Amino acid sequence: MNARRGFLRNSLANLALLALPSARASASTAATRTIYQHDLPNVSLSGWQVTILELTFPPGETSPKHMHPGFVLGYVLEGKFRFHVEGEKETVLGPGDVFCEPPGRAHLPSGSASAALPARVLALVFSEKGKELVMPA
Repeated sequence: MNARRGFLRNSLANLALLALPSARASASTAATRTIYQHDLPNVSLSGWQVTILELTFPPGETSPKHMHPGFVLGYVLEGKFRFHVEGEKETVLGPGDVFCEPPGRAHLPSGSASAALPARVLALVFSEKGKELVMPA
């Protein structure tokens, strides 16, 4: 299990480098900085896959209440992102902030926290192969 978590941590760090233009430009002088650390759900990743999505929320728009059978790690690329998981306090995240959605927990309406600017999020959705990524809550 520790090997899988190490692999996942390194994979996410590499994805962050690919997602950020300034990080790509300075890759030759790479340095490591921990941005986010969170315990992962107790799941076996055997038979699972990861789907990486770029989500763009127009100004003031939010997603409907939904849930993910797997779990989601997200990274705010641009704008102010209103994030709310059932049982937790609603937060507004900015560029460079990271969030985690536990499996099976309702994701309450979330989206752009600005009436004038969009929010863009990179979402890594971990799920069992062949299962839906999003379900109504």
